[in-house]
Amino acid sequence: MHNPPHPGEIIRELCLEPLELSVTAAAEALGVSRKTLSALLNGKAGISPEMAVRLSIAFGTSAETWLNQQTQYELWHAEQHRHELSVKRLVAA
Repeated sequence: MHNPPHPGEIIRELCLEPLELSVTAAAEALGVSRKTLSALLNGKAGISPEMAVRLSIAFGTSAETWLNQQTQYELWHAEQHRHELSVKRLVAA
């Protein structure tokens, strides 16, 4: 798996920019604060299930798509620290 972009980048580039939406206008349409959307767009926050539903309604997509993007992003970053984890392999006797 390659380094996936943060979902906020995808929202900015594929949703807001083509519609020429400001962060303020998009936040208002999504029913969230500008601060909340800005944190997401700048990679400071992730997509929650509720935000995924909001995005799916606003942009005609599926909530699952947004959550999958967030999961892929988080999993890739977690895998980068796999060697730092102190875990013992469990096997059946």
